[in-house]
Amino acid sequence: QVQLVESGGGLVQPGGSLRLSCAASGFTLSNSVTTWYRQAPGKEREWVAQILSTGNNTGYPASAKGRFTISRDNAKNTVYLQMNSLKTEDTAVYYCHARSTWGRGTQVTVSS
Repeated sequence: QVQLVESGGGLVQPGGSLRLSCAASGFTLSNSVTTWYRQAPGKEREWVAQILSTGNNTGYPASAKGRFTISRDNAKNTVYLQMNSLKTEDTAVYYCHARSTWGRGTQVTVSS
């Protein structure tokens, strides 16, 4: 069964950090492009980080560049999203996507 499970979300103060995890089962993440998305209430889903299957090539939109880092642990079949200098506007449900599969998401709330 192909499945993605996100974890690591929570409540953090502005300026804080969180690391999200996306664990895969049923397929190998290192053979897939993996993308982190987020969706805030009333807004469309947007991508925030991507890692390619070849090498460690990564990409970020302007809103995430310099603050978010995507990485992959092939031994654990897991992709991570390290988020630093969090802002209130980063509040959203964060999803990972790979091989036409979506996880259920993990809530990130940035608030004082």
